Amino acid sequence: MSTAAAFLARKDVKISAKRYGIDALGAMAQGLFASLLMGTILNTLGTLLNVPLLAEIGTYASAVKGPAMAAAIGVSLGAPNLVLFSLLAVGYAADALGGAGGPLAVYIIAVVACECGKLVSKETRVDILVTPFVTICIGSILAVLCAPAIGSAASALGGMIMWATELQPFLMGIIVSVLMGIFLTLPISSAAICAALSLTGLAGGAALAGCCAQMVGFAVMSFAVNKWSGLVAQGIGTSMLQMGNIVRKPVIWLPTILASAITGPIATCLFSLEMNGAAISSGMGTCGLVGQIGVFTGWTSEIAEGLRTSITFMDWTSLILISFILPAVFTLLFHFMFKKLGWYTDEDLRLDV
Repeated sequence: MSTAAAFLARKDVKISAKRYGIDALGAMAQGLFASLLMGTILNTLGTLLNVPLLAEIGTYASAVKGPAMAAAIGVSLGAPNLVLFSLLAVGYAADALGGAGGPLAVYIIAVVACECGKLVSKETRVDILVTPFVTICIGSILAVLCAPAIGSAASALGGMIMWATELQPFLMGIIVSVLMGIFLTLPISSAAICAALSLTGLAGGAALAGCCAQMVGFAVMSFAVNKWSGLVAQGIGTSMLQMGNIVRKPVIWLPTILASAITGPIATCLFSLEMNGAAISSGMGTCGLVGQIGVFTGWTSEIAEGLRTSITFMDWTSLILISFILPAVFTLLFHFMFKKLGWYTDEDLRLDV
């Protein structure tokens, strides 16, 4: 092993797609969930229940989304304490300068700043000065130089997807729904992707449909072997639990993917379902009912802004159909068809839950 490689190994700097593309991205989504998303939920509850203190707490939680994302990324990369604490300043700077695309700016810049901080950590006798100095300076300089451009690029891409969905709701309804549903089940964070692209509106509704199709779909089609524990674990937890089974027998993924290809355009073309809450909610599906809470939050915001007068019966009907009923019905239809063809059995969907 070369000297440089040995040094990187000693510093736990491992350049890999899994570490940066899965671990760090997934951690970023958790940081965003624990700040902006939870803050939005608390704020909404406080407003609806007329509890100002709850709404105020929600505002505080939402305000620290940048530092929360950066800290979560640092934890996923094994950052030493001084690096981890310094990332709070980096996250704040990147998020503030990144604008609507702040989450993507925080993700990229925090990863670089964290790894640079790890390289100098405990290498000098004045580590308490050197490590924070290097981490904060590199991260902040990158934020000043790159965050606005990264944020603009992310916003532009997200805007393009939303524009295309408005223009071609049927085709884009299928594409967005299927892709986001797949991302949700893969060890990739669909929530982080939606947040990074600020994916809301009609495209956000399609993303929600696809994610719900995966979670509810796997929950109901595997009920015969996983019973109630599996229904809860996948239905309001994550369909990612099926990844091991999917790797062993990929064909079991077809029912939920086909269901998402149907519910996506139904959401965009028939119901015009929009996600106007926090963008991260678009990629959460039925996980903790965060996706549904996001849609509701969007409705209440529109009422407050005078964009709608009330939440109608049809609004609730479309949300319930897209989130729960249609994913279950379509997935089960394909599931029974493919079992009849002998492509797989219920045992191929068994979980250890």
